Amino acid sequence: MDAWIPHLLQLLALPEYSLGTVFAVSFLSATLLPMGSEPVVFGLVHLQPDLFWPVIAVATVGNTLGGAVTWWMGHAASHIANRYGHSASHVRALDWLRRLGPKACVLAWLPVVGDPLCAVAGWLKLPFWPCVAYMAVGKLLRYITMTAALTGLLKLW
Repeated sequence: MDAWIPHLLQLLALPEYSLGTVFAVSFLSATLLPMGSEPVVFGLVHLQPDLFWPVIAVATVGNTLGGAVTWWMGHAASHIANRYGHSASHVRALDWLRRLGPKACVLAWLPVVGDPLCAVAGWLKLPFWPCVAYMAVGKLLRYITMTAALTGLLKLW
């Protein structure tokens, strides 16, 4: 089963595929698909440390665009979602999100709740561009922090 891992790492190391792979995985992982982009980002930075900033930039752009697509998915689904989910916790969460507005999208980097947060922001019709800007800030800070920390830990090890 693990025989594919060396092949994948070799493929990621190829300059013609590496940043494209980071973009695609970062984009898809920001939708409601259950996957993460961190292993690909960290793997490429580990293989090619001189690509730290390009990898961070490409991952941030891909992840932010995926979050924007999720926002639009929530926006399009708002008429369906309005029929369901009027529990007390649901109403509290929506009130919290309405109070924070687009600033809540800075939390789009969080595992499990980040992607649905983008969808709910679209469902609530929060302003698109401010939401995207806050998504980008949160995702950029996550990628910088996570990749720098993992790279530093690997050097210590």
